[in-house]
Amino acid sequence: QEAAKYEKKVMVLDFVTPTPQGCSWGLERTCVNVGCIPKTLMHQAALLGQALQDSCNFGWHFAMEKEKKMNLPLLFLTDKHNWMTMTESVQNYIDSLNWGYRVALRDMKVMYENAYAELVGPHTIKATNKKGIEKLYMAERFIIATGERPCYLGISGDKEYCISSDDLFSLPYCPRKSLVIGASYAALECAGFLAGLGLDVTVMVKSILLRGFDQDMANRIGEYMKEHGVNFIREFVPIKVEQVEEGTPGIFKVTAKSMMGDQIIEGEYNTVSPVYMHEEYPCTRKIGLDKIGVNINEKMGKIPVNDEEQTNVPYIYAIGDILQDKLELTPVAIQAGRLLVWRLYAGATTK
Repeated sequence: QEAAKYEKKVMVLDFVTPTPQGCSWGLERTCVNVGCIPKTLMHQAALLGQALQDSCNFGWHFAMEKEKKMNLPLLFLTDKHNWMTMTESVQNYIDSLNWGYRVALRDMKVMYENAYAELVGPHTIKATNKKGIEKLYMAERFIIATGERPCYLGISGDKEYCISSDDLFSLPYCPRKSLVIGASYAALECAGFLAGLGLDVTVMVKSILLRGFDQDMANRIGEYMKEHGVNFIREFVPIKVEQVEEGTPGIFKVTAKSMMGDQIIEGEYNTVSPVYMHEEYPCTRKIGLDKIGVNINEKMGKIPVNDEEQTNVPYIYAIGDILQDKLELTPVAIQAGRLLVWRLYAGATTK
C-alpha cells in the first residue's frame, strides 16, 4: 500500500500452506488470523464468563425469563460455554478484517493473488495458485515477508494427532481436556483462556516458565495460573502421542519422559497442542532463495540483512520475523516496511 502511494506498480502474492489438520486462512498473516486478534477475543470470552460469576457477589441475579415491562432478554448464567458460538464469532470478525485488507489493496490498485510465490531466476518469480496453475512475473524489486509457522514435536504421532496454535482458533469442536506442551508466553496464554472457558487444562513444561523473562514474574504467573485451575507437569517432555479413540475430539495418550531421570508417565487428553512461540520455523527454505543466491542462516532459516533490510542480492529485501537478529514483533515489521518504501521511493534516509 505504501509503495502504491508513489504510483509504483505493486503486486502482493500471499498463500497459506494448510496445516497437517487442514487449517488455512485469508489475507494477512499470523497476527490477524492465528495470533493476537483471535487470542485476544478468546481471552475476552473467558473474562466475560469470570465477570458474570463475579457480578453475583455484587447484587446481579440472572434468569432465563424475559423482563416483562421492557420486553428485553435478561442475561442468564450457566456453567457451560459454547465453543462453536465463540469460534464462529471470532472467525466472522477475522473474515471481515481479511475482506477489509482485500478492499484496501484494490482501492490502492495493488494486484493481489492468492498464490504460492517461488523465485525461479533473476527478477523472476513463479506464482502457483491452489488449482496448480502457474504464472511467471518479473519485478524490479522483491520484498520477502513470509513470516514463520509453528514447529511440531518431532515425535511419533505429532502431526497426525496434535494441533498447533494455527489450528486452535478455528477448531471446529470444543477441545475439552487439553494438554498444552511448552511454556512460552503463547503457550501460557492459550492455556489461560482455555482454563478461563472452564476446560480442564494441563501445561507440560520442559524446564522453566517463560525462558528469557524475569523469573520472579514468571513464577508468580505460574502460581496465579495454578490458583485458577491450570495443572502443570514440570520437567517432562513428550516422547509419543497415540490415538486411543476417534472423534471430535478424540482421546489421545501422551507418553512423556522425565528430564531428571528415566521416569515415564502417561496421560489421556482430548486435545494435544504443542505451542512453541520461540521455536517456529521461518518460511524461507521453499521459496527459491537458493536459486538466485540469497544467503540464509542454514541452521535457523533466518535471512541476514544490512541496516536497510537489504539482502546480499541487491534487489531482494526482507522484513518481519524471518530476519536474523531482529525483533519479532508485528508493529516493528509494519514500520520497517513503511521506512523501506520511503527510502526506496521518497528520498528518505531514516533506518
